[in-house]
Amino acid sequence: MTQLRNRNLAIHAGLWVLLLLLGAIFIWFGFYNFAADVKHSRPVFSLIETARERSVLVRAAKIGVPPLEDRAAIVKGAGNYQAMCAQCHLAPGMGPTELSRGLYPSPPALAKSNVDPAVAFWTIKHGIKASGMPAWGTSMGDPDMWNLVAFLKKLPGMEAAAYRELVQSSAGHSHAGAAAPSPGNTPHSMEESMHGEHEDANPKPSAATVPGHMHKEGEQH
Repeated sequence: MTQLRNRNLAIHAGLWVLLLLLGAIFIWFGFYNFAADVKHSRPVFSLIETARERSVLVRAAKIGVPPLEDRAAIVKGAGNYQAMCAQCHLAPGMGPTELSRGLYPSPPALAKSNVDPAVAFWTIKHGIKASGMPAWGTSMGDPDMWNLVAFLKKLPGMEAAAYRELVQSSAGHSHAGAAAPSPGNTPHSMEESMHGEHEDANPKPSAATVPGHMHKEGEQH
């Protein structure tokens, strides 16, 4: 019996060593493609999605949600959303951006998604590894992040005109630790950044146009 048990233990140990060796070979020779323009296989994607969702839900369950109906908080959240979030998560009346098209997994279009406030707050504060979602808690205080959550509660189904009104009523990118607003982040230039299907895809340059973000054979000017 002792010899049989030892033999079984040796076989199991050998199988584990073999699996570890195969895994090391798989990783070392780069067999798995991590390119953002190649989707995960369905089993890998499901595993990652489930692990992420459970991770966030378990941690968000401990968060107490404050009242989120204050109009001033919603307006502040709208300004920061336009400056910090809209390029990935889009906005009412806004088509896909270069950034949103290039990210994988694709960021959720939050104008079409209802979010749980505690989950939204945790995600904004801590970010999500390997997803492109930053941990805004490194530069924003909790009150400013709750302002964003208050705005996100109102965002689904919002008309483009109502969105513009909220953003233009705000101070734009404004929270403790925020950098000075850039031209693309100010409320008055908001419409310029909403370059989706509602704008001319081929605007004619004028003589006064200064070359900016242009692409030609992979070059930037």
